[in-house]
This record gives sequence, structure tokens and C-alpha cells, in this order.
Amino acid sequence: MRDEMRGEMGDEKTGGRGSPSAAVDRRTLLKLGALGAGAAILSGCRGRGDGESTPQGSYDGDPAPEALFAAPPMETVRIGFVGIGGMGSVHVRNLLDIEGVELTALCDIRPEHAERARDWVVEAGGLEPTLYTRGETDFIRMCEAEDLDLVYTATPWQWHVPVCVAAMEHGKHAATEVPAAYTMEDCWRLVETAENTARHCVMMENVNYGRWEMMVFHMVRRGLFGEILHGEGGYLHDLRAIKFADTGEGLWRREHSKTRNGNLYPTHGLGPIANCMDINRGDRFDYAVSMSGPSRGLQDFAREHFPEDAPERRETFALGDVNVTLIKTALGRTIYVSHDTNLPRPYSRIHLVQGTRGLFQGYPERVYIEGRSEGHRWDAAEDYLEEFEHPLWREMAGVGEGRGHGSMDYLEDYRLIKCLREGLPTDMNVYDGAALSAVCAVSESSVADRSRPVDFPDFTRGRWETWPQLDVVEA
Repeated sequence: MRDEMRGEMGDEKTGGRGSPSAAVDRRTLLKLGALGAGAAILSGCRGRGDGESTPQGSYDGDPAPEALFAAPPMETVRIGFVGIGGMGSVHVRNLLDIEGVELTALCDIRPEHAERARDWVVEAGGLEPTLYTRGETDFIRMCEAEDLDLVYTATPWQWHVPVCVAAMEHGKHAATEVPAAYTMEDCWRLVETAENTARHCVMMENVNYGRWEMMVFHMVRRGLFGEILHGEGGYLHDLRAIKFADTGEGLWRREHSKTRNGNLYPTHGLGPIANCMDINRGDRFDYAVSMSGPSRGLQDFAREHFPEDAPERRETFALGDVNVTLIKTALGRTIYVSHDTNLPRPYSRIHLVQGTRGLFQGYPERVYIEGRSEGHRWDAAEDYLEEFEHPLWREMAGVGEGRGHGSMDYLEDYRLIKCLREGLPTDMNVYDGAALSAVCAVSESSVADRSRPVDFPDFTRGRWETWPQLDVVEA
């Protein structure tokens, strides 16, 4: 999904072929540690906590806030952007077209990336932003020096938590590409820091704003499918060439496949289903079982595309080519989430939402509603657009089209800025980002323990029972 863009230009915040934990010197770790971000990198290095049988983590603080967090409204959102490669460039161009945004600072380890984005800002009529290009932790200097409202990161995965923590600890809201974190310790760190600093920490899941996903959410709210009981989603995307590229995600993503085995990228398929099932707003993820098949695809690709003496031919990988994860919710619903990135195949996210009166199934998109559809025959999803198109899509059709993934990237950026400017709770909050991202750690733990069930923590500490549902929003 997003990697179609990342692979072209790259979000190279690491800048080299280091491991997912990234080599960070002691001085840098001490500086990050003062922000609470050093521990985030270290927890990314070790995966699950030492001696833990499940990756639940722990939290000894007060209950989550009684009401969903909303910051005071702001007329202008001053943004510092970190990581301006493929997806970072898409977001920067989107933000330049959204009213009430000032791109004040730009940070990237590649000066040419920051300079290119600076030129875009100036061409759009903005003031020249300050550039931060002194290395992979220069975002800390940016957070210390700049008067910002929001820090937005589109870096490789291991830097999402450090950037967000640095931002919040310096009084800025944070937004991050997906996943927000991939260890349970880091999921909790984002929650704790957001609560302690009273700042937003938003995971930018673009598929939640896809046209079909939003139409299905609208239909769920209108009761077309009855009571929602089951969902299916996934990330089925042949990334072999991207993982072995010497640019973009090839500089870091393949390393995760060497040491980790589970569902490494769950949020695209899971996010829209979680919205339809009111996760953290009436239901929550309870436990999961996960299993991975053999690892063959990357080794085969290396043998077919690299000479016999190439180091790529000697690499080994822990990640099973196909991972399937089954989630049970507190209300007894079931969710199937798959991850399949190392084998030849067309792209798919599956996308199925099923209830007591009917279902939607994607790839291809089709609908069946009992009493409305012809018996045992699918309807084309297009037949439902006129009546059930989501108001946000209906009102903003075509805006942001051509900037990667249709208009969904633009809509997610638009909604974030709108919520900040109007002082509204964000569509996805830190608890949602943590719950969706926690699938990484839960699945890895289950796979490592012969697919035994592993519990999810309740990041909301019981508030999921009382927090309100997401609304069907308008532009």
C-alpha cells in the first residue's frame, strides 16, 4: 500500500543497511533517554521484554481520561516534518494545499530531500522553513528549537516512537506513519507520554479514508449489515523487489524480515474493520492466535536476481512468507488479519465486513444484503455508491487525487488538520494507534509459542466501554 510510494523515493531516516534496531552511539542514546525516547529504541532492539511470556507490558498509572482528548483549537497549525522520502513527500505536498497549515521546519538525513521540500514550501507562497539535516537524531534539535504545534514523521519504523516521544515531551502534538510502534513497550510508551503531556499522538492510517472503506463504515452506521460479527483484512503485496532495492525501503525493511516472525504490518487491513467494530469505543481486542508458514520467497528471489557470490544470496530470514492472525474481541467478534509480502501475487487488502443482515467483500468490491440483493447473488458495490457514499468522499471527490493511493492520503491529512484547528478529538487517537500496532507484538509472541493465544492489553483501562462511537463526519 504505502510502500508503492516509499519504494520509489524512500523514507531513509536510517540512511544505511543497519538492523531494525539501528546503530545508535552511546551519546545519542543518553540524549534520547533524557526524553524517554532512548528506551523506545532499546525496546525496539530487544522485542519482547526479558522473561515475559506475553507482550502485554504493564502500566501502573491512573485510569485513562474519562473523555476523549481534544486540544484547544488553533487557527494555524505549525508543522515540523521528519523524513521526507516517498510518503513524506506525499504528505508535505498535501499539507501545502490545506488551509491553516505552516510548514515551519523540515528534517531529513538527506539534505537534498529537505531542500526539495523547502522549495515546494516557498513555491506555494510559504515562508522558508528551517532545515534540520545533521543526522538521524536532528529531530531532537528541531523539537527543542522550533515553536511548533505538530511534529509529523514518515521515517522508517524504528524511529516512529523516538520522534513522537521527543515531540510530545517538548509540547508538540505528534503524528506518525504506520505502524506507530512494533513492540508492546513502545505502544505503552506512546500512551503514557500522550497522557502525561496532554498531547495528541495520531497514527496516520490512510486506508481508513479509502472510498470503499468509508462507504462500508457509512453502511454499518446506517444498519445495512445488521450486527457486525466478523471482519477480514490484510496486507497482501509483493514487496520482494522493494525489499532488495538499494534505495527507499530496501535500506531497512528487509532487515525486519531477518529477525522477526509475525504480522509485521497489520494496520492497513485492520484499521477500517476496527472502526466498523467500534474498537476502543464499545469493544476491544481481547486475544489473538497467530501462525506463520515457511520462509521461502526472499531466498528464492535472491537466488534468481543476484550473482552467486552476492551477499544477498547468503541471507536468511525468520519471517514466514504468509502469516495469519485471528483476533477475538471482548464482545466475541472475530477478525482475520493476514500478512503476505514475500511471494508473487497481485495486491489485495481483502476487506470483508460481515453482519447478521449481509456483508461487503473487497477485491473485487461487492455487497450482499438480505432482502435487498437477489438471493445468493452479489451486487456490484458501485450500485450502492449513490445512496451510501460517505459524505466526506462525496463532498471532496477528486481532491488530492494523483498524489498516491487516490484521495485517501489527502483526506487523512485534511481530517487531522481540521480536528486540530477546531479543537476536536482526532479520528484516530493514541489508544487506537497502540491497539492496532500491538498486533505486531501479539502475533510475534503467539508464533513463537506454537500459536498459543496471547492477550492484548487494554490501553484504555476500561474506558472502551464508555467512550463514544466515531461519527460519520462531513467536510
